[in-house]
Amino acid sequence: MDGIAAGLVGRDTEIDALGRLLRGVRHRGAAVLIRGEPGIGKSALLRHVRDDAAECGLRVLSTTGAESETTLPFAGLHQLLRSLFDRLPALPAPQRRALKAAFGMTDDAAPELFLIGLAALTLISDSAADQPLALVIDDAHWLDRPSADVLGFVARRLESEAVVMVAAQRDGYPPVLSGPALDEHRLERLDPRSAEAVLARRAPQLGPTDRQRVLAEAAGNPLALAELPLQGTRDDHAPLTLTARLEDAFAARLPGLADATRDLLLVAALEDEGDLAEALVAASALRGAEVTAEALTSAVEVGLVVVDGGELTFRHPLVRHAIRQRATLAERQRAHLALAGTLRGTDRQIWHRAAAADAPDDAVAAELEDAAARAQRRGGVAAAQAAIERAATLTADPAERTRRYLRAAELAFEWGRPDVVDRLLRQTSVLDVPDRERARMTVIREGFEEGIRDVRAGTRRLTDVAAAAAADGRADQALGFLRAAGLRCWWAEPGAEARAHLLQVVEQALDPDDVLVLEVLSYVAPFERGAMLHRRLRAVSDGPLDTARAQAAGEAASVVGDFPLAVEFLTSAVAGLRGDGRLGLLGRALAVQAWSALNVGRFDLAATAADEAARLAADSAQPLMGAVALVVQSVVSAVCGAEDVEARFAEAARLGLQVDSNAILAGVQFARGMVALDLGLHQAAWDHLVRLFDPADPAHHPVVRTFAVGDLVEAAVHSGHRAEVEPVLSDIEVIAARTPSPLLHIGLRHGRALLAPEDEAEKLFDAALAADLGAWPFPRARLQLAHGAWLRRCRRAADSRAPLRAARDTFDALGTAAWGERARQELRASGEQSRPRTPEAREQLSPQELLIAQLAAQGLTNREIGSRLYLSHRTVGTHLHRIFPKLGITSRVALRGAIGPEPTRSSVGATVV
Repeated sequence: MDGIAAGLVGRDTEIDALGRLLRGVRHRGAAVLIRGEPGIGKSALLRHVRDDAAECGLRVLSTTGAESETTLPFAGLHQLLRSLFDRLPALPAPQRRALKAAFGMTDDAAPELFLIGLAALTLISDSAADQPLALVIDDAHWLDRPSADVLGFVARRLESEAVVMVAAQRDGYPPVLSGPALDEHRLERLDPRSAEAVLARRAPQLGPTDRQRVLAEAAGNPLALAELPLQGTRDDHAPLTLTARLEDAFAARLPGLADATRDLLLVAALEDEGDLAEALVAASALRGAEVTAEALTSAVEVGLVVVDGGELTFRHPLVRHAIRQRATLAERQRAHLALAGTLRGTDRQIWHRAAAADAPDDAVAAELEDAAARAQRRGGVAAAQAAIERAATLTADPAERTRRYLRAAELAFEWGRPDVVDRLLRQTSVLDVPDRERARMTVIREGFEEGIRDVRAGTRRLTDVAAAAAADGRADQALGFLRAAGLRCWWAEPGAEARAHLLQVVEQALDPDDVLVLEVLSYVAPFERGAMLHRRLRAVSDGPLDTARAQAAGEAASVVGDFPLAVEFLTSAVAGLRGDGRLGLLGRALAVQAWSALNVGRFDLAATAADEAARLAADSAQPLMGAVALVVQSVVSAVCGAEDVEARFAEAARLGLQVDSNAILAGVQFARGMVALDLGLHQAAWDHLVRLFDPADPAHHPVVRTFAVGDLVEAAVHSGHRAEVEPVLSDIEVIAARTPSPLLHIGLRHGRALLAPEDEAEKLFDAALAADLGAWPFPRARLQLAHGAWLRRCRRAADSRAPLRAARDTFDALGTAAWGERARQELRASGEQSRPRTPEAREQLSPQELLIAQLAAQGLTNREIGSRLYLSHRTVGTHLHRIFPKLGITSRVALRGAIGPEPTRSSVGATVV
């Protein structure tokens, strides 16, 4: 029994589970990640999956991560999809161009990674429609980063596809493919009975003593059980770790091989391509004499490699590693030079020349920098970072070395690797770094987590760097630094001194008429500059804005409490970001749009935007935006469906604590208060909301608390905290005098009416309802409910019915069942009966289904919907097939009538004065 067969003993559970997925692929797609230590049988299991999939009638596409290809962008994805290239002409033009650019088939710059992901998903989906697919990915931990990101994107969208993805990855590496749709399974060591069965078949000649020795050393590892018996007697000086022992077991077979064989194995181990012809040419160049395939015969016989046609494969990655480790530095350098002189492909040659260099070489460093530019153009940020870093180590001039190290750190920042950034900055800091470059180091270091950690000092550093950049005429850089500093003022609290210094620099260094500057000012001084911000944002809403400025205006409007205007700006920004395929920014825009729609009371929009934002936040690793989306999803679920959402709130709070963001914690407490009010739990609502107003509480946030004023007063009035809320309201009124924040003033008017004595309350209710609340359906309906309840308690039952009816109708239109029932109870108490609310058909749909139904009702095709939502068109079709029965319809034509328009200011009743 060889190592491959040994890897399947004791794996009946895994084999059965994977077999069920393969046999059920026509009904449901799936993605599985198999993890485990070296030699545990991952590759053996994948080989079985390939064979089983073929027997089930699936088409098998495979790729294997290679350590030498981690610097080649999209190498792994290209290997997986190359047999589908005949389908490229059928892709939508933007997707076709994206995939060709990624694979270097054109000179175009690669677009956003997510457009490439959508193109790969469409290609896979269209192929699977003809014949189901099995995507098999081995050594996923060595995939190049762009390939891993695209395959992760695809894995999260396979549920409705006739596709099963099975990937294997070694322990000790962060998960390459991750997400809620991915089923992760760890292969454990074999149980004693299975281990004994493997050893008995592998080495039946072993005596009892040697058998027990091998069983103890292998400890249930299938590869060890297959290979350690070949070592013979016990070695008391053997390495302690099993992995090292296995490497020794493979390396022990090298000295008995001919020199030509060892040279051939070395060049193959250094290249990883598996191309036998290329390895033979390189080995011949290394030896200065022809090396033929016959040289591999002895290596095959001792179980180091497998040759299949023109492909050379190592029995296990540990074999390759053992060969590299046992070669001397000089031997490896000569092999690299031989490969550099014989391989096809400029970048592969450059990397081998760089690997052979053991001293500064400016020519090779310059070539590496060119290779980095090519990689970045194709979307390979990780590859570009590795090339620039290696170029820095080969650079003789200290200033040039510093520049390259910092460029590598910037690319690592863009790649999302704080560990690499930290290492590169530490390497750079020991050099003689000029002041200007030290400023770059500061910006790179402070950039992670949008400036949450080390808030006070970090904000000051960024502000000073921005001031220096502005003085040097680098206005764009200054704006970037100031925006990073401004975001700190939103997500956390840098202190009054840091805010004041930042505000001064912003107003001195930047153009206040630029919308991008308004966004920064909203973060830094939402109250101090509130009147100016509202005036300018209202002014720019009348004209066209590019996508970046529409997003900036939307975020600024949300900070200063003008949520209807924020929704308007962000709707425009979302359309532009979709078209550009900029899913990272799109996820952020959708999260803020969802938060804004929630505060207005547009719960359908809040639900659909938050659902998509949550998925995109997972795709683009944005935990802060994911937390915002989770908060909104929780409130909408609770208010519209009476669902227990505390677990979701706890997860969002955990994310907030993880990055030390009081903005997230404040959002969670605000949301908890909203849900408690919805349930009529006024004491709980008070306990949640009052934390926002306590400067010593981690959930205190100077802006978010102003959005909760009306809720806090309502909770206080109904839970016996009138006396405690009065001074809080007085403090907030001081802030209100400095800013026209619409939601703040709506909440204050509501709160004052609730707190007023009977002889003053009517005038305050009238004033509150006389305000322009057309764009605020939920706050208006709650005010109408409060007014009607007050009139009824004053024994004015007839007068109470009109506002109560208006409130009931609005709550019904918005789908807020508990609030609607509260209005019905008040109407019954006034002497008027109401029909029970009939849930609308649209309320049966999930947020994603509702969004798809809305787009289909507008006349968009499945492909057009899929392109907008970054789903395959077949997934869209599957959703529509589920949607139709829920709505009681049989065709797209009936969609518009079935779901109706989204509730807006015109469909949720008129203001009652």
